Amino acid sequence: MKKQFQNFRITITIISSAVLLFAGCTKDKTANNSGYPQPPVTVNSVVEASSGDSLGVILKINDFRELAGDPVNTAPGAETGRREVNWDAVPPAFTNANNFPFDFFGGSDAALPNGRKRGLILQNTGTSFRVDSTSFSDIDASYSAQFEAFSKKRLFVYLGNNVTEVTFKVPGTTTDAFVKSFGVVFTDVDQANSTSIEYFNRDRSLGVFNVPIRAVNGSFSFLGVNFPDEKVTRVRITSGNGILGAGIKDISDGGTKDLVAMDDFIYDEPKQLN
Repeated sequence: MKKQFQNFRITITIISSAVLLFAGCTKDKTANNSGYPQPPVTVNSVVEASSGDSLGVILKINDFRELAGDPVNTAPGAETGRREVNWDAVPPAFTNANNFPFDFFGGSDAALPNGRKRGLILQNTGTSFRVDSTSFSDIDASYSAQFEAFSKKRLFVYLGNNVTEVTFKVPGTTTDAFVKSFGVVFTDVDQANSTSIEYFNRDRSLGVFNVPIRAVNGSFSFLGVNFPDEKVTRVRITSGNGILGAGIKDISDGGTKDLVAMDDFIYDEPKQLN
């Protein structure tokens, strides 16, 4: 069967007060002390986006990895390079259960292994994260035909909410940090504009970027954005427009919602925020 995928890179300069973004639109809601909007700010960004089978997507991911930097860092103390989270090293105690720790990859305790010190903090907004090795079929059997892992074989979702927020620490510490590049692999994006990533420099939005829909059944979508002149301190990931649950079917399986799961996170080495 012929492989299908689509890849593209877009370099964008946006005016964040009222701008057209890649596949989306946003407004800067930041206000100064007087309550009025701040003057427009020019934001440069490089978008790497792709959908298709694993072969097609990995080509674009490799482009994004070059933007984020080499090598992949595996211990605290790096000044350059990048970090990756693929969920596959998560131990059984935190797999297939709704108990994944918010700071699992943002550990600062010296006694923790280096693999736990990647500077990634998941924000606790009152619900649970789940890392799953069954394509979430333990939640609903129909999901086994919906979700495929990009890096075998664990996937990741936020339960009770389709919005995941991420902040950063200098790996191995409690020091606030920023990145310039952040990307995510998604599985089963069926509807345009259902899945997106919004990037922030503190409270100022740098833009909402929509994730391309999958090219064929069982294929993946990737979106990563690099901001050469900005500090990304927070990321808001919207995964589909529904929440996984028993009896809840994906739109491609007769349901009414686009259910989406996440796989690899890729970002440059978090650096201290001044």
